[in-house]
Amino acid sequence: MTTDEATKPEGEVQAAALAERGEDITPAQDRGVLKIIKRPGNDDESPMIGDKVYVHYKGKLANGKKFDSSRDRNEPFVFSLGKGQVIKAWDIGVATMKKGEVCYLLCKPEYAYGAAGSAPKIPSNATLFFEVELLDFKGEDLFEDGGIIRRIKRKGEGYSNPNEGATVEIHLEGFCGGTRFDCKDVKFVVGEGEDHDIPIGIDKALEKMQRGEHCVLYLGPRYGFGEAGKPKYGIQANAELVYEVTLKSFEKHPINFSPFTTLQGCPCRWGRHLEVRGASILACWWVLCPTDVALSISLQAKESWEMDTKEKLEQAAIVKEKGTMYFKEGKYLQAVIQYGKIVSWLEMEYGLSEKESKASDSFLLAAFLNLAMCYLKLREYTKAVECCDKALGLDQDNEKGLYRRGEARLLMNEFELAKCDFQKVLEVNPQNKAARSQISVCQKKTKEHNERDRRIYANMFTKFAERDAKEAASKTGVEKEAEKATCAQGLETAGAGSKEAEGHV
Repeated sequence: MTTDEATKPEGEVQAAALAERGEDITPAQDRGVLKIIKRPGNDDESPMIGDKVYVHYKGKLANGKKFDSSRDRNEPFVFSLGKGQVIKAWDIGVATMKKGEVCYLLCKPEYAYGAAGSAPKIPSNATLFFEVELLDFKGEDLFEDGGIIRRIKRKGEGYSNPNEGATVEIHLEGFCGGTRFDCKDVKFVVGEGEDHDIPIGIDKALEKMQRGEHCVLYLGPRYGFGEAGKPKYGIQANAELVYEVTLKSFEKHPINFSPFTTLQGCPCRWGRHLEVRGASILACWWVLCPTDVALSISLQAKESWEMDTKEKLEQAAIVKEKGTMYFKEGKYLQAVIQYGKIVSWLEMEYGLSEKESKASDSFLLAAFLNLAMCYLKLREYTKAVECCDKALGLDQDNEKGLYRRGEARLLMNEFELAKCDFQKVLEVNPQNKAARSQISVCQKKTKEHNERDRRIYANMFTKFAERDAKEAASKTGVEKEAEKATCAQGLETAGAGSKEAEGHV
């Protein structure tokens, strides 16, 4: 070390060493972010875009002055990689790290806080020095239920996503237990992947992907092939699956009109719009000549907020039929998606006419009842009860709503509540034999449950009594020993006193 280096603060020496020997890790190779590994990691894998990463860090200015440290707070810093939640240098640098690695990063202003700085600690155009330790990372939980974990290998383009009903073209590879069981290019409508032997989890994940994205998806049984498995591929029941998916392209309801001559007015100098209400789609085109031409019209499935009440009611009828079709085929998750659309479109719809209000309530009632049945099949009994409650809010004496809520409560071991529901069913329809039978089941289950509780408590009290008896016996023995010791001590004391008295005499 030279005399000048010895007089410099440690931070300045580290920054100088980084500037001299650091590896340029920027995509542009402009030396905007330089890295030196202080301690190698203990894993071969690096975090991917969208992963939740856990790091400890210390940040210093180029002069060695510390401006921040997660270690001082004794709490790791957590962020999603590649999502712009941190400075650009971090998204670049942390993506190159391995679990357990500690590295130094030297970040030029354009990869940090730039000309704006970050008052009061970071001045304008500041070069920053970081020591970063990558503690852990894990994939993005798309629906926060652990069912679909995504790890992005290549980020997609733009901000648009395929919505349910869009036509997508993808390449996929499916793996189970490390063995590949599927590999294909396929074009299908989002929400109907099952028709192509694609599990519902892929449909759900596609709605969060961008064009060109390449990702790895980890599917739990609920989003895979479920209890039925997939004999065609040799997939057992409740198997966990891994898919690599590339979204090559997507379009929302493409359609061709050829020829098309029903335009009003001459459209040869401006674009015009056509609304096809029956399909709730919006078509945009540019026509150069008013004569008969073949038009390729790109149509987009409308979002909820783009549709008026009439369109929502029209679409509700369509998705209700589609949901029923899926239910009959045993594809309950797909059916839930369809019935759920009716709820999302109509539950918070206000300002309806009397006729529209009746139609809306009818669709909502059917949707809630059908959702309850789907959740019963999926063994999600709490959700089934919630849907029945909403159905009964629309029609308090609805026989199906009462019966299905009773079924769900019975399966949740809420026997008395279930019995009340089945009794209400009989009040509505005294001829309902199924409800009468279920009341007998509730009574039987209640009796069995009470007997089991009685046995448990009897055994519990017997054990308590035995323990108390042992403690009492033990206590009695100790007390007897103590009494013997006291008596012996008393005799010795008395004997000593007699001797002393004799001596004095």
